[in-house]
Amino acid sequence: MAGLIPQSFIDDLLNRTDIVDVVSSRIQLKKTGKNYSACCPFHKEKTPSFTVSPDKQFYYCFGCGAGGNALGFVMDHDQTEFPQAVEELAKRAGMEVPREDNGRGGGKPRQPTDSPLYALLKAAADYYRQALKSHPQRRAAVEYLKGRGLSGEIARDFGLGFAPPGWDNLLKHLAGDSLQHKAMIDAGLLVENPDSGKRYDRFRDRVIFPIHDSRGRVIAFGGRVLGDDKPKYLNSPETPVFHKGQELYGLYEARKNNRNLDEIMVVEGYMDVIALAQQGLRNAVATLGTATSEEHLKRIFRLVPSVLFCFDGDQAGRNAAWRALEAALPNLQDGRRARFLFLPDGEDPDTLVRSEGTEAFQARIHQHAQPLADYFFQQLSEEADPRSLEGKAHLVTLAAPLIDKIPGNTLRALMRQRLTQITGLDTSAMGQASAAPARQPAAAAQQGPDNHLPPFEAIPDSAYYDAPQGYEEHAMPAQPFERPARKPSKSEWKKDGGKWNKKGRDDYHPPRTAVSVESPHLSALRSLLHHPELAQKVEDVSNFAAEDDTYAQLLVALVGTLQKQPNLRSLQLIARWHGTEQGRLLRALAEKEWLIDQDNLERQFFDTITTLAHSQSLKRRETALRSIMQKSLSELTDEEKALLREHYSSLKSPSKTPTGA
Repeated sequence: MAGLIPQSFIDDLLNRTDIVDVVSSRIQLKKTGKNYSACCPFHKEKTPSFTVSPDKQFYYCFGCGAGGNALGFVMDHDQTEFPQAVEELAKRAGMEVPREDNGRGGGKPRQPTDSPLYALLKAAADYYRQALKSHPQRRAAVEYLKGRGLSGEIARDFGLGFAPPGWDNLLKHLAGDSLQHKAMIDAGLLVENPDSGKRYDRFRDRVIFPIHDSRGRVIAFGGRVLGDDKPKYLNSPETPVFHKGQELYGLYEARKNNRNLDEIMVVEGYMDVIALAQQGLRNAVATLGTATSEEHLKRIFRLVPSVLFCFDGDQAGRNAAWRALEAALPNLQDGRRARFLFLPDGEDPDTLVRSEGTEAFQARIHQHAQPLADYFFQQLSEEADPRSLEGKAHLVTLAAPLIDKIPGNTLRALMRQRLTQITGLDTSAMGQASAAPARQPAAAAQQGPDNHLPPFEAIPDSAYYDAPQGYEEHAMPAQPFERPARKPSKSEWKKDGGKWNKKGRDDYHPPRTAVSVESPHLSALRSLLHHPELAQKVEDVSNFAAEDDTYAQLLVALVGTLQKQPNLRSLQLIARWHGTEQGRLLRALAEKEWLIDQDNLERQFFDTITTLAHSQSLKRRETALRSIMQKSLSELTDEEKALLREHYSSLKSPSKTPTGA
């Protein structure tokens, strides 16, 4: 167990870990809008103030200030140290924790917190996209896309590109030394001949489909051949940043186009997704050469309550549909639904939507899509004919174990009731049948290997990285953000247009000038990171807690964490928010020197805390006054009348307010 855990491994682990799964395995969560809520496990309360955000992969308690990522939650809830928390999450993900020998002479430099493969993959995507626009041999690719009815707008939205003929176009374009070539191999961009050692482009003479993760980063490519090469479609191999069994093509584009999706359509190929988007149906996704898995469905159901499987009507399509049904069953909480649509023989979504148009295709969905229960019993009844006693017994044997996989109590009960209506068998007999191993119906092919890895989250902010030069100015602007006029609710994690805009740090561009004065919150955060012992002297964090201020939330969480675990160091604190925008900020603050004299440190820190507490007190007072002003005099309590008198009295004399940094 000796040695450091590589930072790159922690990145990959958190990318494969879903905080909702981790938290829900320890406490009961309730879906509330986009997030999940519960009574906080870290302090006693009757009204839930503990919130988990699947988008941000972050938890926060508005009551006690506890917060962090999945690692932080395991550390707090299980009362374990950082290495043990990593081991626990790695065990859930089926991963082995590697160790680096730090040695006594300084050891290896710490690995970067963001994989360099992302930059290479983006550069490759830019090259392919530009080649589609200007390469001399692009005509075949352009004609192919136009022949499929695609507009330039759709090609742009999906980042379509062209890999020119030739063995080393991309290799020459990106150039670089042997280390870069090795990284390009790791990213799946190059192939190395094991015999000769020669390296060449993986994608050649193909239309290129970039595959994005939930944050919009390019993680892989698919390529459709233009000549006679085989295979017809070629995907990137598994890489440190791409795990095809967990990714869905088009999911990022669907969410980007519509943040209020209510249903996702699962189809079979790249062109199906793009053709539907061309016709205005921008909610389609496709698996990447694999069957629909439980991990795919977990990811989908965290975003929408309904999924529509749209497959070809041939035997292969029906086999794929049955595998999708089996993957959906363990994810069917009450309130979720799955439907199945089978297309006419010889048709796929691409050809059908182009031939009959959007309205007709939507009408087809409305008229012919089968609810999961109908499809379930239809398929099993073809395997086990319920018209005979033997067939009824066989049907129960097939259906009961599958129905037991449904976690939604109401749906599971209704499915059992339906099975009873078909077979006449009572519930107790079904319980016995469910204990027997289930056979697959003939229509179902062998299911792929079970994947128990938590889904690769989609949340958009799944990794943080070393801040480049100039990021300090982005993270710590000279001018504070203005509050929105509307006060956000507790369920909101951030201010729209504020510091934690999930579109990323590049959405905000303050003047890149030296920052002479920090905000009080940032000053306090930096002091704590460099001198964690200061947290022990803070008496009441509620004095400066603010539900509508992300910085205040982070400060409260940081103080609370240090008071519970005073031995935590800066790197361990940052790791608790790893993978979030908060983690990025903490990293930037920690890396910038803090040159305050030890003698002045404590005084300045508590001056800052006092300023924050006073400011928050004034805000609460203003909020109370606004509420009082909306009432008639007869409705006011004695305390409200006293506050109102105090307010009018203060207007007659100059107000004195402390100044803060």
